[in-house]
Amino acid sequence: MDRLIYTAMTGAKHIMEQQANVSHNLANATTTGFRAQLDSFRAVPVISEGLPTRAFVVDSTVGTDFAPGALQQTGRALDVAVQGKGWIAVQMPDGSEAYTRHGNLQLSENGILQTHSGLPVLGDGGPISLPPDLTVSIAKDGTISGTDSVTVPAAVNVIGRLKLVNPPEETLVRGDDGLFRTNDGAPAEADATVTVAGGALEASNVNVVDALVSMISLSRQFEMQMNLLKNAETNATKASQLLALT
Repeated sequence: MDRLIYTAMTGAKHIMEQQANVSHNLANATTTGFRAQLDSFRAVPVISEGLPTRAFVVDSTVGTDFAPGALQQTGRALDVAVQGKGWIAVQMPDGSEAYTRHGNLQLSENGILQTHSGLPVLGDGGPISLPPDLTVSIAKDGTISGTDSVTVPAAVNVIGRLKLVNPPEETLVRGDDGLFRTNDGAPAEADATVTVAGGALEASNVNVVDALVSMISLSRQFEMQMNLLKNAETNATKASQLLALT
């Protein structure tokens, strides 16, 4: 009975944690470039002075589904979607690098190219600054070109190039802000094979139907664990009654 309580209790606890991750995925089903979170669990024996007859469940790892999302055409010049594997490098307030696939880029009042959350987008030599009065276009390799809208004939100038990286997926760690970083904190090298699609955004890779089915399945599993705890309580009560009779 003691083993039953440990198994059901820890199982219910981690089902609630998995339900929270599924809810988080479902809430980000429309977030541009979002990568779904994955959970896996394993049983670990309880080590004590006695025999290891009890086990509990632990969250083995919180992984990430790196499958690409669908491309959505927007026609906006500063929207870019990474095609296949790869990431857009951005600069954090402390000067470190982070990586995102949210390509809804903006211009600050100072002409600095930024993400939708205000983080500077990195180029080959640091943050990218765009001159005023230019019609901007982003090529497949991340090269940013500007066409002067004042002079005639208009001259095309190369302003810079997005820093596109493709570090091994097993070395990437998701932060609380939703951005990814390398597990050792070192900046990733630019990868010339990474390409982007201009005038498009990448949708979240969360499958809404699968997420809803998972929520229903987890709810039933949690109910089963609660029933096991109730059965353990009933068994303990009956055993106490029998001992009282003797």
